[in-house]
Amino acid sequence: MRQVFRSKTALVLGWVWMAFAALNAVDLAVRYSGPPSMAAAAVLGVLTALVFVTCLRPAVVLDAERLLVRNPLRNVSVPWEAVDDVAVSHAITITSGGDRVRCWTPQTTARERAVALRRGSSSAGGRLATAPARSRGEQAAAEALAGRTHADWAAEQIRERAGAARRKSADGGPAAPGGTGGSGSPEAAGMRTTWAPSALAALGAALALVAVAFLIS
Repeated sequence: MRQVFRSKTALVLGWVWMAFAALNAVDLAVRYSGPPSMAAAAVLGVLTALVFVTCLRPAVVLDAERLLVRNPLRNVSVPWEAVDDVAVSHAITITSGGDRVRCWTPQTTARERAVALRRGSSSAGGRLATAPARSRGEQAAAEALAGRTHADWAAEQIRERAGAARRKSADGGPAAPGGTGGSGSPEAAGMRTTWAPSALAALGAALALVAVAFLIS
């Protein structure tokens, strides 16, 4: 099963900006007035590229074979068997061998952490006698979420998948290429980091607009 974890707030704001940018791009094309319009287009292009790489692109993707961390400019791929540790502070940090990646999203703010802790304390302390009784499903959901943030939940899913992959390998199941439990080299076994083509394309297009605006000004 494929799971994607990202900031919902950033996603909504990102698409709102994209709609705003599209409307302004149409307006600039219809009312084109030479250098001033190109300068405005260049500013709009730079801002849109930044919104794309910081709000729309970042995600943590879990699929059957690997963990993929999409940070603003880089893609980091880790086979499940190569995930050694998952830690959460304000962000999720994943360790594989001697390599480490900090996930851009999801992140936890101090306010979100405080709310989660209060929710956990409330769940542990019981409910008021006058409060309506919860169903078994509601109670299970409340206990599962008690004291945890979205980043904590995502980190737990990563740990569970990595643990399941290691158990499957130990039981003689098919191992991911270069898992950490054997003789595979770190280069073949663990974390693989590459530049993100979509992010580079967006930034390149924005820089091209800036260059054109500069040339015709």
